[in-house]
Amino acid sequence: MDTYFSADVLAGIRRAEDKARRKKNRLRIKVGEEVYPVLRSWSGGFSLPVEKAPNLRGFVDLYDGAKHLSQCLIIYSEIEAGEMIYEYKRYTTVAEVVPVDFVRAPNSPVALLR
Repeated sequence: MDTYFSADVLAGIRRAEDKARRKKNRLRIKVGEEVYPVLRSWSGGFSLPVEKAPNLRGFVDLYDGAKHLSQCLIIYSEIEAGEMIYEYKRYTTVAEVVPVDFVRAPNSPVALLR
């Protein structure tokens, strides 16, 4: 049995889905002092709401709430179903520890006490 909905009902369902997706998603893009909410993200890029998104290009920072996830080099791709799609040219994960340029001995002390 097939079920058909009117155009008004389908539009209402889509609006409700978009609203729920925006509420539960904590991802944000920060460009300088400006912050934009991310609707969706995937391995090759992310999307922003078309009404709030400028034509971004260059380096941006990706956050999950207050946690800095990555620095990305992005380009604008297309507009699709009310979403502005951006693609990653480079995606660099932010490290929580500072990288070292030497080999640490496995039995070396963690800290020196005086």
